[in-house]
Amino acid sequence: MRAPLLNSTEAELPISQQNHNIVRLATAQALAGANSVVFYATGAIVGNTLAPGSALATLPVTVFVLGMAACILPFGALARRRGRRAAFMTGTGAGVLTGLLASLAVVLGSFSLFCLAAFFGGAYAAVALSFRFAATDGVGSERRARALSLVMGGGVVAGVLGPMLVSSTMNAWPEHTFAVTFLAQAAVAVIAAAVLLGVKSPAVADHTQHGGRSLHEIAHQPGFRRTVFGGAVAYMVMNFLMTAAPLSMHQHGLSLQAANLGIQWHVIAMYGPGFFTGKLIQRFGASRIGAAGLLITALSVLAGLLGTDILHYWLSLILLGIGWNFGFTGASAKIIEFHRPEEKTRVQSLNDFIVFGVMIVGSFSSGALLNTFGWNAVLWGSLVPVVAGFLAMVGKNNTARG
Repeated sequence: MRAPLLNSTEAELPISQQNHNIVRLATAQALAGANSVVFYATGAIVGNTLAPGSALATLPVTVFVLGMAACILPFGALARRRGRRAAFMTGTGAGVLTGLLASLAVVLGSFSLFCLAAFFGGAYAAVALSFRFAATDGVGSERRARALSLVMGGGVVAGVLGPMLVSSTMNAWPEHTFAVTFLAQAAVAVIAAAVLLGVKSPAVADHTQHGGRSLHEIAHQPGFRRTVFGGAVAYMVMNFLMTAAPLSMHQHGLSLQAANLGIQWHVIAMYGPGFFTGKLIQRFGASRIGAAGLLITALSVLAGLLGTDILHYWLSLILLGIGWNFGFTGASAKIIEFHRPEEKTRVQSLNDFIVFGVMIVGSFSSGALLNTFGWNAVLWGSLVPVVAGFLAMVGKNNTARG
């Protein structure tokens, strides 16, 4: 038996308000997504310039992920006690701070300050990922997967905006490459905050702040842990490969513009399917779509193993983005079947905390693996978790109960 998705503790919003929220959250996803794109496109390159050794080149990206993992539970607690808007404003504030600190770090040549900026960038990314769940608040069960995937689809704009910010501003201050880029990133975070102010959540009874089952009971539902693991693998492998790809392209003599374009198409591929993933989930089920995403991720690895020409990197990154969308959206849509309205922020935060915690390992190890053994080792190393995640998503007990 599935957990009730809407009950007396959470009122269903009017359709017009649901649509209004989806548009605003999708817009905010696009703007906030640019924060992540900028950091993923520049983090390893700036890190390689500022770090005391090449082995630490991807440390800022790892710290970015650490910021996501460290902040997701506090943001969830803040949303539970003060509402989603409080979490949104705190997160976008961290996004503004990210750009300002990163720009200052470039000017001063400070690796430690750049890593601090990365941590706040991760905090912003953490709250941005809660937008997908916020879109399902007060939405009927038949529209929830669709609402979630449409908000993720808003990230397509991030795939254009992020690289455009990098390309158009990275040399605006010739003495300090990327300094102006990070200032532009801070300005975009301010705009995102203004957009999020218009999102309205349904009224929830006061007792739900402390109600609901224990996390232990929720986590022991058949299929819950399999779903969390499958989503974590989809995100970790995407991060594992995307972190190393720009630096690997640089090492193989490809231009920064080529790397930026590859990341741009990768991000478009990550979020573009969001406009129809929800319909696919409604037709085939969340678990099947999640498993399909992991299969596509495996194809991206095989594409990367074919060679190190620019087209090999681009094809691999595009498939990686599509695989992430199907895998992560499928897992996210499945997660909402395991909790009741009064449990949502705790369960969603726990899920994302585990996802980001797993990502930390992948993010840091990808740089060390790339510098020590090369790009092919990074690719082969990603196949084991992909296979394990696929088996988890197709497990017989991947069902929800109340």
